[in-house]
Amino acid sequence: MPKTKVIANSAEMKQRETAMHMREVPIDVQLPIYHHVHPDAALPTLAASAPFRAVIVADVPVTPAQQNRISDWLVAEGCLYAMAWGVAASSWDDAMDWSCLEKFNHGDVPAHGSVMTTWHDDEPLSEVFDFAIRCASHPTEALDELIVVHVAGAADPERIQAAFRVVCPSDHKEHP
Repeated sequence: MPKTKVIANSAEMKQRETAMHMREVPIDVQLPIYHHVHPDAALPTLAASAPFRAVIVADVPVTPAQQNRISDWLVAEGCLYAMAWGVAASSWDDAMDWSCLEKFNHGDVPAHGSVMTTWHDDEPLSEVFDFAIRCASHPTEALDELIVVHVAGAADPERIQAAFRVVCPSDHKEHP
């Protein structure tokens, strides 16, 4: 189960909360747009339509400065739901929160600009994708686009796509 900042008092309450955030209508499941990000390299142009959901696959440790730079980039590009997996997955939650606050000059964050975050440090990557497809939604914005930000020394889209294919139907559509 992903970790979030919301603490449920009972299993029943947690189940209701999860059901509340489940998508009512299935989305068109596609392979996510893949972006390899080396912690020290220039950040790529995103091919996603804002607002979007992002799965951060952290395969290497990053410094706080690198993590903040990547988080600032994601928030500036329109990420409204970030799910982190891998090395120090829970630290991405705070980095994304700070980036969101900075975007709004540390004032009140409007509901349409609020960034939802979860971290998934004890789950297989395929379960993160299942969560991204079935549960990751925003209270005010439609998030139909899903991207993967693979923070690693070298790109490995085949491994990431294989984890996604575990949970998506075999007749999925691929991005061009």
